[in-house]
Amino acid sequence: MTTKLSLANIPAITTAAIPAYARSQISAGILHFGVGNFHRAHMAVYLHELFNEGLDHDWGIIGAGVMPSDQKMRDTLKAQDFLTTVVEQDTTRSAATVTGPMVDVITAPDFDQIIETLANPAIRIVSMTITEGGYFIDPATGKFDPNHPAIVADAADPAHPKTVFGLIIAGLRLRRERGVAPFTVMCCDNIPGNGEVTEATVCGLAKLSDADFAHWIHENVAFPNAMVDRITPATGPREIAITRDTYGIDDGWPVFCEEFKQWVLEDKFPLGRPALEKVGVTFVPDVAPYELMKLRILNGGHAAIAYPAALMDIHFVHEAMENDLIRAFLAKLEKDEIIPVVPPVPDTSLNDYFDLIERRFSNPKIGDTIPRLAQDGSNRQPKFILPSTADRLAKGLDVQGLALVSALWCRYFEGTSDSGKAIVFNDSSAERLHAAALASREEPNAFLALDDIFGAVGTHPQFIKRFTEALTSLRSAGTAATLRRYLEGGLGG
Repeated sequence: MTTKLSLANIPAITTAAIPAYARSQISAGILHFGVGNFHRAHMAVYLHELFNEGLDHDWGIIGAGVMPSDQKMRDTLKAQDFLTTVVEQDTTRSAATVTGPMVDVITAPDFDQIIETLANPAIRIVSMTITEGGYFIDPATGKFDPNHPAIVADAADPAHPKTVFGLIIAGLRLRRERGVAPFTVMCCDNIPGNGEVTEATVCGLAKLSDADFAHWIHENVAFPNAMVDRITPATGPREIAITRDTYGIDDGWPVFCEEFKQWVLEDKFPLGRPALEKVGVTFVPDVAPYELMKLRILNGGHAAIAYPAALMDIHFVHEAMENDLIRAFLAKLEKDEIIPVVPPVPDTSLNDYFDLIERRFSNPKIGDTIPRLAQDGSNRQPKFILPSTADRLAKGLDVQGLALVSALWCRYFEGTSDSGKAIVFNDSSAERLHAAALASREEPNAFLALDDIFGAVGTHPQFIKRFTEALTSLRSAGTAATLRRYLEGGLGG
């Protein structure tokens, strides 16, 4: 027998932890753009735990979305009173929790309602998880791109914005007109200097239509940097079935995640904030060391194993870690090339951190998939892999393993695995990546010529040499043999 997830049915749920607070006790203090799985497994869980302590019930969440696909999430959550079943899965235990910090979700085309909600004095923080590629940043320069069609459209009609950033600007303008202090803008995406990047995009867009207002935003709005971490796979029929069959809960969009979670945050909140330090959030003066560690070691590690696993027809992340070649490749790459160029982190052993990452990747219960890790490489490679490559080249150090990661990405975009199985791409730049990968069969530099992705790294002689060696081996000997050669030091001199 299953119980349909709803506020009315919470008392009937005995197989999962339920909120210790009533929804009627919660009011909104945060508007969050991008109500996806990660947000519901991360920030929403921290707030749920805080509310369970009887604290800060005026910091509930109103979700917001600007994409047509967000409507499905809104409709699903609305049908269950915006409750979510979060299933934490460690290697030795699994547990479900019904969380309830979200009180509403507003999506396109109700942009006017989003703006009015942003202007509400009760909203003191505006947060976002809109993916690494959602910030209108030129990958090659790392700067705001004012020529993106969506940005051009918002700049031409700032009163009727369609992007997250245009809506934030419109909300701030309305608050200023009404004499309401500006909210804090808090990014929760995996981007180096994510607060600064968010500020650059908000101010960059505002400047296109009103330079004075852009200056006001810069002077008056806080954009704290943050490092966020929790492995959260996509929800599919498997997760819905487990939630139903194991926990007896009929949830249209449950969230599965690992037990581990981390949030390191700058304490820059002029209008106040929830007491998140009471539930494990770390507040620090400078997030950068933690953020760089995570992006290079964890996210870089994900990017490193994604493409060899895909080329070897491996579907789950834990299965990739069970493959001796992939596991050894990741360890050698991290210890020989990535970790040595990661700056020190306060009170943290980088080698111990990698050991933790290795255990997390190996968790068989998470069900995280290689296709999820392989998606959106055109945004992830320049943030997670190529910075380590650039740092090593600048120091005159070898990049054999990192160049192999780039070559594996190129080989992946040829479109078939080593067995001949068709690869389904999930990348906004898939068409040109596929064309460049095919062209590299005749001229290896054709892939590296994607200078908006590779930048100066793609023209460095040592990188070109190592990339060409790796790509030649992948095509002539296959992925497994190439990994073995790399591990044995035989890819090239």
